[in-house]
Amino acid sequence: MAIIIDDYGKVFTLHTKSTTYQMKADGQNVLLHAYYGERTDNSDKSLLSYRADRGFSGNPYQVGKHDRTYSLDSLPQEYSVFGTGDYRITALRVQNGDGSQAAELCYDGYQVRKGKYAVPGLPAVYGGEEAETLAVRLKDPYSCLEVELYYGVFEELDVITRAVKITNKGEGAVLLQKAATVNLDWEWGDFQWISFYGRHSMEMNMQRENIHHGVQSIGSVRGISSHQYNPFMILCEKGANEAMGGCYGFSFLYSGEFLMEAEKNQFGRTRLVCGIHPDNFAWTLEPEGVLWLPEVMMTYSGSGMGQMSRNFHKAIREHVCRGEWRDKRRPILINNWEATYFNFTGDDLVAIAREAKKLGVELFVMDDGWFGKREDDNSGLGDWTPNEKKLGCTLRELVERIHGEGMQFGIWLEPEGISEDSDLYRSHPEWAVNVPGRKPCLSRNQLILDFSREDVQDHIIKQISDLLDKVPITYVKWDMNRAVCDKFSRVLPPERQGEFAHRYVLGLYRVLEELTSRFPKVLIEGCAGGGGRFDAGMLYYTPQIWGSDTTDAVERLSIQYGASFGYPVSAMGSHVSTVPNHQTGRETPLFTRGCLAMAGTFGYELDVDKMTREEKAIVREQVETFKKYYHLLQHGDYYRITTPFEGSCTVWEVASPSGTEALISAVYHHVQPNPVMSWVKVQGLKEESKYQLFLYEGLMEDYPEEKLPYGFRPGEYISGASLKHSGFVLPSAVNEFQAWQVYIKECEE
Repeated sequence: MAIIIDDYGKVFTLHTKSTTYQMKADGQNVLLHAYYGERTDNSDKSLLSYRADRGFSGNPYQVGKHDRTYSLDSLPQEYSVFGTGDYRITALRVQNGDGSQAAELCYDGYQVRKGKYAVPGLPAVYGGEEAETLAVRLKDPYSCLEVELYYGVFEELDVITRAVKITNKGEGAVLLQKAATVNLDWEWGDFQWISFYGRHSMEMNMQRENIHHGVQSIGSVRGISSHQYNPFMILCEKGANEAMGGCYGFSFLYSGEFLMEAEKNQFGRTRLVCGIHPDNFAWTLEPEGVLWLPEVMMTYSGSGMGQMSRNFHKAIREHVCRGEWRDKRRPILINNWEATYFNFTGDDLVAIAREAKKLGVELFVMDDGWFGKREDDNSGLGDWTPNEKKLGCTLRELVERIHGEGMQFGIWLEPEGISEDSDLYRSHPEWAVNVPGRKPCLSRNQLILDFSREDVQDHIIKQISDLLDKVPITYVKWDMNRAVCDKFSRVLPPERQGEFAHRYVLGLYRVLEELTSRFPKVLIEGCAGGGGRFDAGMLYYTPQIWGSDTTDAVERLSIQYGASFGYPVSAMGSHVSTVPNHQTGRETPLFTRGCLAMAGTFGYELDVDKMTREEKAIVREQVETFKKYYHLLQHGDYYRITTPFEGSCTVWEVASPSGTEALISAVYHHVQPNPVMSWVKVQGLKEESKYQLFLYEGLMEDYPEEKLPYGFRPGEYISGASLKHSGFVLPSAVNEFQAWQVYIKECEE
């Protein structure tokens, strides 16, 4: 069993394959956090907790006269509450009907069941008999506020999930001013905090800093999870690296405003709190009212960040992403955006599709500019009626022409946006998010539709359903190109405007759930100007997300490196684009651009009709290579061998879980004369087996075997132990940004 309950001691122990998580309801019925880390036994870890009389750390009334060592200000708690003696960052802050901000949560029972709990209206990790659920109930004896803590235990994945259900069992309304999902306390440990920051077109930059005394945080108040900070973070031991050291990972399955904060308190103890950002949050719970909080997925690895990442990758691929496209090979696509931008006709699109088909591409995606009055990004959003004059035909006729070339058809949409210069805005100005009587803040000269409104949700569901019913579309790129501000909904009363930001996300999820249920064969790719909403919550509805509006291969090295810590390759939209690159002006080899795109969902974003015969030959080979190694690239175990920030070469690997094969990819970002050689120690293979190494076929003519550095001989047998412990040397780079791929396969006996 994964969940062990000691009813007499009120000790709850959760076991996964390699980890143990424990909590205990103490003599005061406070739920204490006891342990999270390497797998151990079921014994009560709270007995090791240290208590002392601490000045200015008060004691609950019921113990104050007898035990000055008992203080909520220093005890490790499972779910902390503001206002009654804990002065650290807390998970829950409540305002009662009399205006007081006090709550006291006491243990009130539990329930264990097979299978994984669901979170109504929100994305959640799912599972059947391979998962177990623990629900622990806490209750305020004064207000009757009830908090249920849900834990989903995936033993083989080494993953534990947490969600919270809050119910008002009292007679009067209460106001939730802060409601986080996770509170986690460590009584000891000198940790570092790893988070991922950025900006539009430069997402997922890794930063690592010590947990210091005081509070440090990342978050978003932009209505979306944001380019600026990703809702994923790592807490690790100092010195932890890819292969060693204790690492805790936390992924928030939520696509809106969030806050992840850590505090080292006066006694050197660390607390982590993760949940909805409280700055734009104030939720009124009427009597019998219920609020479910978004889920957090957690994992621990005692053997470094590599294993932590692989735990998340497998969980997301198999227990977050859903539907027909979870395991099915996704089509290799070409998108016309960087080939044409807004300036195209239907004939232009058919020409691109025709040439792309000859190269093995399978899906043509028509990007922005096909609808309404949409010649640039200043008008037309909300009017999802095809511009037949521009296309030169109906949309259905265009799709039939694309199908006639042997290609599937996909389309770009931005359903959450609305232009002031649009028929929809002129019909329903009240549907736009803005504050009455004030001029709104524009971004890309557009506004946001109020997805907190059910009538807006119904309108979008009908519009997109009508489109997908009438036209055989197999792919939708769902974009969202601005942050949300001027937060106000005309259907919410003044005292409930603090619910807008969360209700917006709930509305978005309702729309996506309805559409994915109605059209299960349509592949939806999420996007928010690239990585502005790249989170595990969106992956529940869209199994892949456009990684960044930057398509430059060199910049994508660091973007995709950062994303790999919390997200699998199969989730990252990545394309080969033209050179000079439109964002940076940089020129990189076509082979290198393909190598980076294969570290994602793989596709093209250029005009293939303008490519040379030699370039088209490389594209054909790239397409065949991606198909050949798809099972490895999209479903293999991922290893970060080197980083983009040190040395001259970034190297990564995908290996089959069985250890029978692997693919090494390497990109040189710094070329030197008389270079120091780059060595690769291969991971994930069987030490006792023999393997053959094959240089990617596309470069064999340019780099014949006799010119390869000593020690690398394609076709020779090498032991898995040698590859792991000694490794092999990569061919050096002759040209800037040169890339290599090496395939490794177990030899048949």
